[in-house]
Amino acid sequence: MKILLLGHGRMGRLVESLAAAHGCAVAGIVTSKSGTDAFATNADVAVDFSIGPAVRANVIRLAERRLNVVIGTTGWSDDEAACREVAERAGIGVIASPNFALGMHVFRTVVEHAARLFASQTDVGAWIHELHHAAKKDAPSGTALMLQRAMAARGYTRPIDVSSTRAGSMPGTHAVGFDGPAEAVTLTHEVRDRAVFAHGALEAAKWVKGRRGWFTMADLVGE
Repeated sequence: MKILLLGHGRMGRLVESLAAAHGCAVAGIVTSKSGTDAFATNADVAVDFSIGPAVRANVIRLAERRLNVVIGTTGWSDDEAACREVAERAGIGVIASPNFALGMHVFRTVVEHAARLFASQTDVGAWIHELHHAAKKDAPSGTALMLQRAMAARGYTRPIDVSSTRAGSMPGTHAVGFDGPAEAVTLTHEVRDRAVFAHGALEAAKWVKGRRGWFTMADLVGE
């Protein structure tokens, strides 16, 4: 399967290096210096690990070429509604997630269940703490916000404190805690190698090929 790679930073290069292991080949690479002609490839699916402000324009160009896309970029949530509209009009398939680690979506399910159970315990407070490398620009992370929304959707409507740490070279750790008067529960997902995100994105690219609609990792893992 041929992919068009949008963005050639740390994650883009990882996707490129691991593509062959997933039966994929990179048909083209688009960077901030590329012109619109760079989108004219015979790729089957695009994989976007560019930057948040570029996602909307990328989706518009991909929609013009009826090319499905995996969006792993973060920091573009304000444009999501507009991107969904463009994708729907064009009839393309999009799978978007702030985190393509398959284990994270198992973790999210566990967190949702815990949030539902603690929702009725009014003396239990909740928090999320995420840690990433110093170069990560968005804080809190898209994954932390995803977890916060998931907890609220399961009935935990009290405030959820969200905090961030940016230091060193940490690939990504997310901890969710529930704290009561006499006991506490802490759940943690830790990434030891950021290649897990590239592996997940490549599997998502194979999954979304030929599909139509807007999807998340929950669809891929079969929830």
